[in-house]
Amino acid sequence: MKRYNKLVLGLIASVLIGGMSVSCTDLDEKVYTKLKIDGFYNNKLEVMQAALRPYTHMQSWLAPTGGSGYYYHSELSADQLAWPQKGKHGYDSGDHIRLHYHTWTSNESRLRNAWQGMWEGVGYVNNAIQDIAALDLAKIGMTENEGVEVLAQLKVLRAFHYLKIMDMWGNVPIVTRTSEPLNPETVSREEVFKFIENEINSNIDQLPLTSRETIGQVSKASAYAMLAELYLNAEKWTGTARWDDCITACDNIISGKGGGIDGAPQLSPDINSAFANTNDFHKESLFQFQFSKKGGFEFGWGGFFMGYDNMKDVLKVAYGGWNALVVIPSAFDAYVENDLRKKDWFLFGPQYKYGTTTPILGTEEWDGKPFAYVNTIRRESEGDLTSQGSMTEGEENSGARFHKYKSGTLDDPNYLENDYIIYRLTEIYFNKAEALMRKNGGVATAEAVDLINESRERAFAKADWQAAKYSTATLTLKELLAERGREFVFEGKRRTDLIRFGDFINGTWWDHKASTDVNRELFAIPRNQIDNNPNLKQNPGYN
Repeated sequence: MKRYNKLVLGLIASVLIGGMSVSCTDLDEKVYTKLKIDGFYNNKLEVMQAALRPYTHMQSWLAPTGGSGYYYHSELSADQLAWPQKGKHGYDSGDHIRLHYHTWTSNESRLRNAWQGMWEGVGYVNNAIQDIAALDLAKIGMTENEGVEVLAQLKVLRAFHYLKIMDMWGNVPIVTRTSEPLNPETVSREEVFKFIENEINSNIDQLPLTSRETIGQVSKASAYAMLAELYLNAEKWTGTARWDDCITACDNIISGKGGGIDGAPQLSPDINSAFANTNDFHKESLFQFQFSKKGGFEFGWGGFFMGYDNMKDVLKVAYGGWNALVVIPSAFDAYVENDLRKKDWFLFGPQYKYGTTTPILGTEEWDGKPFAYVNTIRRESEGDLTSQGSMTEGEENSGARFHKYKSGTLDDPNYLENDYIIYRLTEIYFNKAEALMRKNGGVATAEAVDLINESRERAFAKADWQAAKYSTATLTLKELLAERGREFVFEGKRRTDLIRFGDFINGTWWDHKASTDVNRELFAIPRNQIDNNPNLKQNPGYN
């Protein structure tokens, strides 16, 4: 049986706590229950149900299991993943095409869903903070210190929500109480940044250390990771660089000040175990979503990343997919052939029934023919072998596919027990290396090179390593961005990285041309939200 935290998450999977609005700009509340507060918080378990409810909701907009949240917009607007039309499938009103081309509008349904889902998450946190802060903890068997810790975790979790909301939309309201005010006013990105920073720094000392008991909850190490991300992007988000603060936050994690599984966190010795179906207590993990098929809430990435049902036989699994997300050809080409990540993290080439040399067959454009994933997105079945293809020319086998997280086979006792990693130690190494380089005028220091090489070495055989390792001459900022892409592919970070490096607007990749519209570094505030709340201000460049 998995740890207590997962038990609580399982218990609250269908629990809704009444008295909160759907988003910070909706005027009417939808009442799910008339349960009064004095009839609920009777013991520590019920307090933890309320405190952990925001985590279960956060899975819907942050993890790559939903088609409208932070992950969708951050990855599909960048240079690694796309959702092209494949034959008669996947056009979806042109949603994914506009996102890839950076031609989205303020009336996108998926953007509306992202806004609502993320602000609903803020509502869950605010609701829990208000209720728990008002309790007489002694009456329900909790100590004052336990209450302080739970509230600190919730406040830092709220700061994490705001970090991602600010990343997508920039200038947004700051709301700390449910439905108060009904029409919150937009504040500047700098004010939101200060709010996030203050919430984390004011509560970090009250957080528990990362450990086997707290993994999956907000802890000191996860809070330092949030600060590292905040300070790494500070120059872009506020106009003021915070490289030293970023380095300090990273050092606090690396030294073990924030705790870790059985001591200070450790880099994985390989490229796969951090994402495996046994990654529950992985020593590299700093913050993760706790998923468990045994607990009834597995990490269901298959829908968006898996091909059609014929792929079940390839992996010997029970889940199929929509044949949706693919790897952009230029992103797959960014890996050299002897990079182990290119072999292990993607499905590519001819596909065979598990454990055999029997090819599986296509079901659409390649119906009845041996099936192979190719590094193109074009009409190859029609004899088109020369064009670069486009977002509207895909087929069922177009593009390499996701295989970073591996569920195991149906007979594996840990089948679909994978947790989803939000922050891991490798990212902290990369963040510190980048901050060191930017402090040094963009030139790599010996320490920065060592940090990146320690991570990169896992991706090469011993015989290949000497030729693959970086030096202070070869680790340029451009190369650092490329290596970040290779290491963190599929992890929901690419858009933020491209913006920080100045390549989101100016970059060109596969079927995407550079733009001069800097306003596209922020998404539009959904039009319906502005209609509901006249105090919201639209981002520049949108109507």
